[in-house]
Amino acid sequence: MSEKTQNQEDEISLIDLFAVLWRRKKMIITITALGAIGAVIFSVISLVLPPEKSPLPNQYKPKALMLIDNKSSSGGGLSSMLSSSGMGGLASLAGLSLPSSSNFSDLAVYLVETNSLLDSVVDEFDLIERYKIKKFPRASSRKMLKKILEAEYNDKGGVFSISFSDIDPVFARNVVNYCTAYLERRFDELGLDKNKIEKENLEINIANTFQEILKLEGESRRLEQSVASAPYSGRLPAITTDINRIALELEAQRQVYIQLKVQYELLKVDMASEKPVFQVLEMAEVPDKKSKPSRGLLCVIITFAAGFFAVFLAFALNAIADIKNDPEAMAKLKGTRY
Repeated sequence: MSEKTQNQEDEISLIDLFAVLWRRKKMIITITALGAIGAVIFSVISLVLPPEKSPLPNQYKPKALMLIDNKSSSGGGLSSMLSSSGMGGLASLAGLSLPSSSNFSDLAVYLVETNSLLDSVVDEFDLIERYKIKKFPRASSRKMLKKILEAEYNDKGGVFSISFSDIDPVFARNVVNYCTAYLERRFDELGLDKNKIEKENLEINIANTFQEILKLEGESRRLEQSVASAPYSGRLPAITTDINRIALELEAQRQVYIQLKVQYELLKVDMASEKPVFQVLEMAEVPDKKSKPSRGLLCVIITFAAGFFAVFLAFALNAIADIKNDPEAMAKLKGTRY
């Protein structure tokens, strides 16, 4: 077959295709228009109805931002911290394991997916009742929560974010902030920020030492008053001994207090120059703009889908008509010889 003949056949085929579309143009236009109109009506209805009854309600997605310092979280250091806190054993029992090169950001993402956090959120906000979960409430609520509670870490900026999607923006904000507070408390419980723990311990020791100094000073004053009120008492030597003993203890406690205060102030200077392991940058706010759905995009997609369906239907109807007009083809379909 020559190239000219091939081109003529291709041109005839294209003309035949166009002819089919032209004959069915009213049907194609009608179906496409109906699809577009139906999409617009559906979008308007979903927007007018209350969120609880809407087939396509507005979804709101507030987000909280946290800064996580990975510089001090070498693989071995973090692993030993988790082992000492009991977190490593918990992960093993759950059938999970953190990689040897894991860091604090990986730990944060892992904590968001743990059953302890998921169950805490479910119980705190009564999600089983809110989302009408009937079958396998605990497992189903965890699975559902994992789909709408998202955790993400940005390697470039070192920012960790938590977001939650719901039709109620205030409720979504409350869930995100609850998860943020939970993670902050969990990091403190795991003891990953050594400076923060040392600062808290120093504050406790300083307060206890100060109370001990006040107690000893009170005892010293009472003994001195006893000596002044009864100068010729037979107990005077014993009282004098107690005064000297308390004076020594008081001096020792004052020296301890001074040393603790020096350590505390030096630690505050170090902490001022270092970033904490986990720091909340921004709590979630009530969003005033929906995150999804995009009803305009939905209308465009439905319109194009209706158009493609109409074109396919036009070719299908044309093929059926050709078969009906072909005696040989009809004979084959009927199982008879032509």
